Amino acid sequence: MYRFRIEVLREAAAKLGDSTGYAIYRRTGIAESSVYRILAGRSQPDLISVLLMGEAYDVPVEELMQRVPESIPA
Repeated sequence: MYRFRIEVLREAAAKLGDSTGYAIYRRTGIAESSVYRILAGRSQPDLISVLLMGEAYDVPVEELMQRVPESIPA
């Protein structure tokens, strides 16, 4: 399982002066409501959104996503 690294996006966006969800939406073209849900940690972006964010902020997808171990039910 993978988890989106919000802090990496925020840091990369800040370098270009994008400190709000609105600014990220404008630069990436991802729906503004989706950007706000992602930034709040209420949803994980789909692959296309991760690719758009990586391209917009020149961050490799591998840096935006973190592999997390899946918990196996006992």
